[in-house]
Amino acid sequence: MIDLHTHSDASDGDLSPAELVRAAALQGISALALTDHDTIKGLEYARNEAAIRGIRFIPGVEIEITENSARKTPQRGEFHLLGLGLQRPSPAFLAALESLARLRETRNLEILEKMRESGIEADYGELKALSGGYSVGRPHFAAFLVNRRVVKNREQAFARYLGRGRLFYVPKAGLEFDEASALIRESGGIPVLAHPMSLYIAWGRLPDFIRELKDRGLAGIEAWHPSAKVRSCVRLEALAASLGLRVTAGSDFHGSVRPDRKLGHTTGGRQIDDAVLEAIPELCRRE
Repeated sequence: MIDLHTHSDASDGDLSPAELVRAAALQGISALALTDHDTIKGLEYARNEAAIRGIRFIPGVEIEITENSARKTPQRGEFHLLGLGLQRPSPAFLAALESLARLRETRNLEILEKMRESGIEADYGELKALSGGYSVGRPHFAAFLVNRRVVKNREQAFARYLGRGRLFYVPKAGLEFDEASALIRESGGIPVLAHPMSLYIAWGRLPDFIRELKDRGLAGIEAWHPSAKVRSCVRLEALAASLGLRVTAGSDFHGSVRPDRKLGHTTGGRQIDDAVLEAIPELCRRE
């Protein structure tokens, strides 16, 4: 088995990068990509552990894309771009991630202020402690709300307070698609559209949308993702083939934060075969 989409506590997972790799080894994973949100701070820890465990490591990232960076981007959906196989992060790439980190900090303070306005006293230091020293995100706010017994669990925290359109929701900053795609490519990676069904684009419009992205640098699509139905994944794989795009598959593993996501497995509980990786020569020839 392999897995080309996972998260550690460097973003919104709950395992450290090294713990993630150890968990992957226990599951028999032969190749693993770490794709934390808007950060590559966990890559070296994961790479070192993967070398010990005999796992092929694929350094990656998942970047938030702004909604106005493509003509047909929907207003309701999520637009995320995976960068797989990062080899030498460019200065511009690193600067962009630092900018996103500063914007994330601003967003966190806005969420904190909304909580205080609602009568929930919160200290940012407490949230940083929950993040394990990495960037603070909504999952840490959710954990805080659980600890304070405002909600019973993290799912309830998002449903009532942190999800899109809820009381404490603040939109997340991102990069324009063209910039993100170029930065990934100049850093030695390939840009892959993450979980395309999360865009909420109708099937009648999706091929033209993805074709436009290909013309602007897209290299592949994550056809297989646990949030999509099997029949949709089959359809996405066929669409990728018709457009000459690479096909990737991942679990989008986060640990206990998302207990339904299993390393090495995607939609319908299907194992991710190493044939997926073998069909992507840009990643196979890199160690």
